[in-house]
Amino acid sequence: MSGADDDLADKVGRKAERRDRARREGRHTVWFGFGMFGLVGWAIAVPTLAGVALGHWLDALYPGGPSWTITGLVAGVGLGCMNAWWWVQRAGGRGDGNGGAR
Repeated sequence: MSGADDDLADKVGRKAERRDRARREGRHTVWFGFGMFGLVGWAIAVPTLAGVALGHWLDALYPGGPSWTITGLVAGVGLGCMNAWWWVQRAGGRGDGNGGAR
């Protein structure tokens, strides 16, 4: 039975060592990547939908002129991309614009 206990202790020790090394070196886990993926998605989707809604409302108020819905879509995507860039820079650990490179 001690052989199985030794294997388990070695396995746990290797995982703890790998976790500590990742924390020291600043590497991120898979879960961090999934969270960042979701954050970027929402950071773009919310301003885009808000821009489309505002544009649709303006189209109802002022029919006939330029398409405010398309204008709101473009403005929302632009604002969302800037918002996502800001969040990615912030999550990278540095706000100096170099993507968190050390």
